[in-house]
Amino acid sequence: MQDTILNIVKEINSYLADYILIVLLVAVGLFYSIKTRFVQVRCFGEGMKKVFGNLSLRGGKNKSGLSPFQALATAIAAQVGTGNIVGASGAILIGGPGAIFWMWIIAFLGMATIYAEAVLAQETRITDENGEIHGGPVYYIKKAFPNAFGTFLSVFFAIAITLALGFMGSMVQSNSIAESCNTAFGIDGWIIGIIVAAVSAFIFLGGIQRIASVTEKLVPIMAALFLLGGLGVIIIRIQYLPETIGMIFKYAFTPSALIGGGIGYAIKTAISQGAKRGLFSNEAGMGSTPHAHAMANVEKPHEQGVVAMIGVFIDTFVVLTMTALVVISCLYAGEGGLGHMSPDAYLAATSGADAIVSKTNAMQQAFSKAIPLGNFGNIFVAICLLFFAYSTIIGWNFFGKINVQYLFKNSKVAVVIYSVIAIAFIFLGSLLSNDLVWELTDFFNYLMVIPNVIALFALHKIVVKNAKSNKEEEIKK
Repeated sequence: MQDTILNIVKEINSYLADYILIVLLVAVGLFYSIKTRFVQVRCFGEGMKKVFGNLSLRGGKNKSGLSPFQALATAIAAQVGTGNIVGASGAILIGGPGAIFWMWIIAFLGMATIYAEAVLAQETRITDENGEIHGGPVYYIKKAFPNAFGTFLSVFFAIAITLALGFMGSMVQSNSIAESCNTAFGIDGWIIGIIVAAVSAFIFLGGIQRIASVTEKLVPIMAALFLLGGLGVIIIRIQYLPETIGMIFKYAFTPSALIGGGIGYAIKTAISQGAKRGLFSNEAGMGSTPHAHAMANVEKPHEQGVVAMIGVFIDTFVVLTMTALVVISCLYAGEGGLGHMSPDAYLAATSGADAIVSKTNAMQQAFSKAIPLGNFGNIFVAICLLFFAYSTIIGWNFFGKINVQYLFKNSKVAVVIYSVIAIAFIFLGSLLSNDLVWELTDFFNYLMVIPNVIALFALHKIVVKNAKSNKEEEIKK
């Protein structure tokens, strides 16, 4: 039964990812880059100052909303997850090292896209009778189309994100935690599933303030741990760094030399993997992180827009790139590496039931090759993945909760039912096939993009006005 469902969803996803997704993400990112005069370049320094200028791991509680850093930490908690380790590894294995180049392109354009999403989330957020702030794509979709079409799109988005992140996405995270812990410690997946579900329940029931309190501490620590470990591997494999970087650029344009097939098919595969795994990793254009950025207490929407850009930069150009350098330098570069195989040998080594390397164990194999100290590599990656995936579960559950509140008019009963179902899916994810879980998540992620991008195009004047007014203030200064 699982195999049948997997094949059907794979077929649908191939059309969505190879055509609709790539066109939409590139189009909206390029559109906003031009319209805002490349805000991701002009205002990059401003964003870095706002994020790291007054960095604190104790943001404190706000009567409503979050501090800008808490909002960013919640967003990054959702962005930095299995997509940065398992997803990036999968993109490299399927599309070749060149897939990382296309991830960079998607992320660069995505920084302009997420600026627009954060600005619109700030512009359209509402405060209810209890003083709680609500914001996200459903609110700016309704502003873009205040009619029946807007109602349909907002409901469609709310349902898609609840399924994609609240349920299916959490399954991906718990699935990856279970598999990595099983490899490292030999613990059965169902035991890990129970533990993760139980700890998640405690966080879920604590509300946004508890979530923010956890993420503002967890995100910097987990990022530092992973980056230090990755840097250690790169230092050990420093002699292969030039070859590693060369492979990323070489196979971006000639991937057929490694993954086989015609040049057109191979490049399409590399770009497709870069686009869809880039989306799963940094989430720009997907409509998820605007829920966190809407909660930020800032003077102007532009301020949170530039902060949001830094989230994509950290996710892709720092964390995901570290994964890429570790995997490629250890498994592809050097004599006997995957990068020097024939297409047939490469296919046999990276796909199928008898694959030597898979997306779930590639990072662990890379660390073990660089640091051959018993089970150290497996354990280190399992710990990092545990932090990454768990933080994403927290963020995604919050995003889904906001949309459940929108669908059911702030019904507390609906939120409790949603939380219980989400916890059940977290446990279920530790038991199911890895491939099926990923394909189902991809499917609903793609569906989210469509209504979100339509609204982004429709409301571009609001975004451009914010970017323009900031530029005028800079000139005056």
